[in-house]
Amino acid sequence: QVQLVESGGGLVQAGGSLRLSCTASGRTFNNYIMGWFRQAPGKEREFVATISRSGGSTRYSDSVKGRFTISRDNAKNTAYLQMNSLKPEDTAVYYCAAANTFYVGVSNPADFGSWGQGTQVTVSS
Repeated sequence: QVQLVESGGGLVQAGGSLRLSCTASGRTFNNYIMGWFRQAPGKEREFVATISRSGGSTRYSDSVKGRFTISRDNAKNTAYLQMNSLKPEDTAVYYCAAANTFYVGVSNPADFGSWGQGTQVTVSS
């Protein structure tokens, strides 16, 4: 499995921006689809976005489409989530995850074998 460490969370006002980073180690980074999920208190873990192994294809949940951008730098073993126009309902712990598959449309948490520890994002109104 690949080991993942997230960073970049914090407190931001509504309408603001944050960029999350996820750095991988242990295995060949570009063998994995990378994804971002989030979990708010009392709710199930929710799919946010995925990116293909090469970075050429992405998928987003409807709730973040047009506001969030997922990207990756395979030379740096790092995936990113740029979050713009943040809303209070985006408040959650954000997790990055890796799936050893070719299918960028994967969105079930059970399909991701490696997870980071999570980073808190809080959006104030």
